[in-house]
Amino acid sequence: MKLDDPNLKRVEPPKLTLFEKTYLPQILGGLAVTGRHILGAAVGGKAITVQYPEEQHVPSANYRGVHRLNKDEQGRVKCVACMLCATACPAHCIDIVGATAPPEWDDREKYPESFVIDELRCIYCGMCEEACPVDAIELTGLYDLTGLSREEMIYDKTKLLSVFDMTKDAEPMQSGNPPATLALPTSPLEPGGPGPRSSSSADMPSRS
Repeated sequence: MKLDDPNLKRVEPPKLTLFEKTYLPQILGGLAVTGRHILGAAVGGKAITVQYPEEQHVPSANYRGVHRLNKDEQGRVKCVACMLCATACPAHCIDIVGATAPPEWDDREKYPESFVIDELRCIYCGMCEEACPVDAIELTGLYDLTGLSREEMIYDKTKLLSVFDMTKDAEPMQSGNPPATLALPTSPLEPGGPGPRSSSSADMPSRS
Protein backbone atom coordinates (compact mmCIF):
# COMPACT_ATOMS: atom_id res chain seq x y z
CA MET A 1 0.00 0.00 0.00
CA LYS A 2 1.34 3.39 -0.98
CA LEU A 3 1.32 6.45 1.23
CA ASP A 4 -1.07 8.27 -1.14
CA ASP A 5 -3.51 5.36 -1.34
CA PRO A 6 -7.05 6.78 -0.87
CA ASN A 7 -8.02 3.70 1.17
CA LEU A 8 -5.30 4.44 3.68
CA LYS A 9 -6.91 5.52 6.95
CA ARG A 10 -4.80 7.47 9.37
CA VAL A 11 -5.57 7.10 13.04
CA GLU A 12 -4.68 10.02 15.22
CA PRO A 13 -3.81 9.37 18.86
CA PRO A 14 -6.49 10.57 21.26
CA LYS A 15 -5.83 13.92 22.83
CA LEU A 16 -5.69 13.93 26.61
CA THR A 17 -7.53 16.51 28.61
CA LEU A 18 -5.77 18.56 31.23
CA PHE A 19 -7.19 16.28 33.94
CA GLU A 20 -6.04 13.14 32.11
CA LYS A 21 -2.58 14.58 31.70
CA THR A 22 -2.25 14.50 35.50
CA TYR A 23 -2.64 10.68 35.37
CA LEU A 24 -5.05 10.88 38.29
CA PRO A 25 -7.78 8.87 36.45
CA GLN A 26 -5.35 6.01 35.83
CA ILE A 27 -4.08 6.09 39.43
CA LEU A 28 -7.61 6.15 40.84
CA GLY A 29 -8.61 3.30 38.54
CA GLY A 30 -5.73 1.17 39.78
CA LEU A 31 -6.56 1.93 43.40
CA ALA A 32 -10.18 0.96 42.74
CA VAL A 33 -9.11 -2.45 41.44
CA THR A 34 -6.86 -2.99 44.46
CA GLY A 35 -9.64 -1.93 46.83
CA ARG A 36 -12.12 -4.24 45.13
CA HIS A 37 -9.78 -7.22 45.65
CA ILE A 38 -9.17 -6.23 49.31
CA LEU A 39 -12.90 -5.98 50.00
CA GLY A 40 -13.53 -9.23 48.17
CA ALA A 41 -11.01 -11.06 50.37
CA ALA A 42 -11.99 -9.32 53.65
CA VAL A 43 -15.76 -9.24 53.27
CA GLY A 44 -16.76 -11.48 50.41
CA GLY A 45 -14.52 -14.38 51.41
CA LYS A 46 -12.96 -14.56 47.94
CA ALA A 47 -9.51 -16.13 48.16
CA ILE A 48 -6.86 -14.42 46.05
CA THR A 49 -4.01 -16.77 46.91
CA VAL A 50 -3.85 -20.45 47.79
CA GLN A 51 -1.93 -22.09 50.62
CA TYR A 52 0.63 -23.77 48.40
CA PRO A 53 1.82 -26.51 48.55
CA GLU A 54 -1.02 -27.78 50.76
CA GLU A 55 -3.45 -26.37 48.17
CA GLN A 56 -2.47 -27.14 44.60
CA HIS A 57 -3.18 -24.69 41.84
CA VAL A 58 -5.47 -26.11 39.18
CA PRO A 59 -4.35 -24.91 35.75
CA SER A 60 -6.77 -24.29 32.91
CA ALA A 61 -7.78 -27.14 30.64
CA ASN A 62 -5.60 -25.93 27.78
CA TYR A 63 -2.48 -25.49 29.92
CA ARG A 64 0.64 -27.04 28.42
CA GLY A 65 3.06 -28.38 31.01
CA VAL A 66 5.65 -31.12 31.17
CA HIS A 67 5.67 -33.74 28.42
CA ARG A 68 4.91 -37.40 28.79
CA LEU A 69 5.41 -40.43 26.59
CA ASN A 70 2.25 -42.50 26.38
CA LYS A 71 2.07 -46.29 26.54
CA ASP A 72 -0.04 -48.59 24.41
CA GLU A 73 -2.31 -51.45 25.49
CA GLN A 74 0.71 -53.72 26.00
CA GLY A 75 2.62 -51.28 28.16
CA ARG A 76 5.04 -50.40 25.39
CA VAL A 77 5.96 -46.86 24.49
CA LYS A 78 3.59 -45.71 21.76
CA CYS A 79 6.29 -43.77 19.92
CA VAL A 80 7.27 -45.22 16.55
CA ALA A 81 10.38 -43.04 16.15
CA CYS A 82 9.07 -41.25 13.07
CA MET A 83 10.90 -38.07 14.17
CA LEU A 84 7.95 -35.82 13.26
CA CYS A 85 7.88 -34.24 16.74
CA ALA A 86 11.59 -33.46 16.63
CA THR A 87 11.19 -32.03 13.13
CA ALA A 88 8.23 -29.84 14.10
CA CYS A 89 9.85 -28.58 17.31
CA PRO A 90 10.86 -24.92 16.75
CA ALA A 91 13.13 -24.96 19.81
CA HIS A 92 15.00 -28.12 18.75
CA CYS A 93 14.71 -29.56 22.24
CA ILE A 94 13.77 -33.14 21.26
CA ASP A 95 16.43 -35.74 20.47
CA ILE A 96 15.41 -39.20 19.36
CA VAL A 97 17.52 -42.22 18.50
CA GLY A 98 15.44 -44.77 16.64
CA ALA A 99 16.10 -48.49 16.43
CA THR A 100 14.55 -51.43 14.69
CA ALA A 101 11.61 -52.78 16.65
CA PRO A 102 11.79 -56.34 18.01
CA PRO A 103 10.30 -59.00 15.73
CA GLU A 104 7.36 -59.56 18.10
CA TRP A 105 6.35 -55.91 17.67
CA ASP A 106 4.53 -56.50 14.40
CA ASP A 107 2.65 -53.18 14.48
CA ARG A 108 5.68 -50.98 13.88
CA GLU A 109 9.06 -50.95 12.26
CA LYS A 110 10.93 -48.75 14.73
CA TYR A 111 10.87 -47.68 18.34
CA PRO A 112 12.76 -44.94 20.22
CA GLU A 113 15.89 -46.44 21.72
CA SER A 114 16.52 -43.01 23.23
CA PHE A 115 14.03 -40.16 23.63
CA VAL A 116 15.24 -36.99 25.33
CA ILE A 117 13.51 -33.64 25.84
CA ASP A 118 15.26 -30.59 27.28
CA GLU A 119 12.50 -29.12 29.44
CA LEU A 120 14.48 -25.91 29.93
CA ARG A 121 14.81 -25.30 26.22
CA CYS A 122 11.20 -26.19 25.39
CA ILE A 123 8.82 -23.28 24.75
CA TYR A 124 5.74 -25.48 25.37
CA CYS A 125 4.09 -24.55 22.07
CA GLY A 126 2.53 -28.00 21.62
CA MET A 127 3.82 -28.50 18.08
CA CYS A 128 5.25 -31.92 19.00
CA GLU A 129 1.85 -33.02 20.26
CA GLU A 130 0.15 -31.82 17.10
CA ALA A 131 2.69 -33.50 14.82
CA CYS A 132 2.62 -36.95 16.44
CA PRO A 133 0.60 -39.36 14.27
CA VAL A 134 0.12 -41.95 17.04
CA ASP A 135 -0.60 -39.70 20.07
CA ALA A 136 2.63 -40.85 21.70
CA ILE A 137 3.68 -37.49 23.13
CA GLU A 138 1.41 -35.18 25.06
CA LEU A 139 1.82 -32.17 27.29
CA THR A 140 0.39 -32.52 30.77
CA GLY A 141 -0.84 -30.11 33.40
CA LEU A 142 2.27 -30.54 35.55
CA TYR A 143 3.70 -27.08 36.14
CA ASP A 144 5.81 -27.19 39.31
CA LEU A 145 8.64 -29.55 38.47
CA THR A 146 12.02 -28.40 39.68
CA GLY A 147 15.62 -29.49 39.38
CA LEU A 148 18.90 -28.66 41.07
CA SER A 149 20.84 -28.72 37.81
CA ARG A 150 20.26 -28.46 34.08
CA GLU A 151 20.88 -32.18 33.78
CA GLU A 152 17.91 -32.92 36.04
CA MET A 153 15.64 -30.98 33.71
CA ILE A 154 16.63 -33.06 30.70
CA TYR A 155 14.01 -35.78 30.60
CA ASP A 156 14.91 -39.13 29.09
CA LYS A 157 12.55 -41.92 28.12
CA THR A 158 12.36 -43.28 31.66
CA LYS A 159 11.29 -39.96 33.13
CA LEU A 160 8.84 -39.25 30.33
CA LEU A 161 7.20 -42.64 30.82
CA SER A 162 7.04 -42.06 34.59
CA VAL A 163 5.16 -38.80 33.93
CA PHE A 164 2.60 -40.89 32.05
CA ASP A 165 2.19 -43.16 35.09
CA MET A 166 1.75 -40.09 37.30
CA THR A 167 -0.82 -38.34 35.14
CA LYS A 168 -2.72 -41.05 33.26
CA ASP A 169 -5.60 -41.16 35.75
CA ALA A 170 -6.03 -37.40 36.12
CA GLU A 171 -5.36 -36.69 32.46
CA PRO A 172 -6.38 -39.64 30.24
CA MET A 173 -4.82 -39.92 26.82
CA GLN A 174 -6.72 -38.25 24.02
CA SER A 175 -7.06 -41.65 22.35
CA GLY A 176 -7.99 -43.37 25.64
CA ASN A 177 -5.90 -45.00 28.36
CA PRO A 178 -4.72 -48.61 28.13
CA PRO A 179 -6.81 -51.03 30.24
CA ALA A 180 -6.13 -50.56 33.96
CA THR A 181 -6.21 -54.32 34.56
CA LEU A 182 -3.39 -54.96 32.13
CA ALA A 183 -0.11 -55.76 33.82
CA LEU A 184 2.44 -53.28 32.55
CA PRO A 185 6.06 -54.37 32.26
CA THR A 186 8.34 -52.69 34.74
CA SER A 187 11.68 -53.86 33.40
CA PRO A 188 13.25 -53.82 29.97
CA LEU A 189 13.11 -56.91 27.84
CA GLU A 190 16.87 -56.75 27.70
CA PRO A 191 19.46 -54.29 28.98
CA GLY A 192 19.18 -51.20 26.86
CA GLY A 193 16.34 -52.73 24.89
CA PRO A 194 12.73 -51.73 24.45
CA GLY A 195 10.19 -51.42 27.21
CA PRO A 196 9.81 -49.09 30.18
CA ARG A 197 12.43 -49.45 32.84
CA SER A 198 11.74 -49.60 36.54
CA SER A 199 11.86 -46.10 37.96
CA SER A 200 13.71 -45.35 41.14
CA SER A 201 12.60 -42.51 43.36
CA ALA A 202 15.56 -40.49 42.13
CA ASP A 203 14.38 -40.82 38.54
CA MET A 204 10.78 -39.91 39.27
CA PRO A 205 9.87 -36.27 38.77
CA SER A 206 8.77 -34.59 41.96
CA ARG A 207 6.04 -31.99 42.35
CA SER A 208 7.82 -29.84 44.87
